[in-house]
Amino acid sequence: MADPMRIRAQAAGDKATVRVLMSHEMETGQRKDASGKVIPAWFIQDVTAKHNDKVVMTAQWGPAVSKNPFMQFVVKGAKAGDKISITWVDNRGDTRTDEATVS
Repeated sequence: MADPMRIRAQAAGDKATVRVLMSHEMETGQRKDASGKVIPAWFIQDVTAKHNDKVVMTAQWGPAVSKNPFMQFVVKGAKAGDKISITWVDNRGDTRTDEATVS
């Protein structure tokens, strides 16, 4: 897998807009390969966002989320220099964590 995530966090007043692009194939388990075999399901199940190590957002996803998902949300009380970290876990147990500094 290439870069697991690209995170951008920009402060505006007392909040920050966080944008995350995740690198993941996100297979539904319903497609077939060239030989007709079903491609096994492989998708991100859990996403957690933290602001300075405090959980501010959680999400539970399923196979209907598109390949390389994009997510955007706002964190109140964030300011320039704060840390935003994103962690995801897929249905195979793979996990990725990445961090960005609010600018």
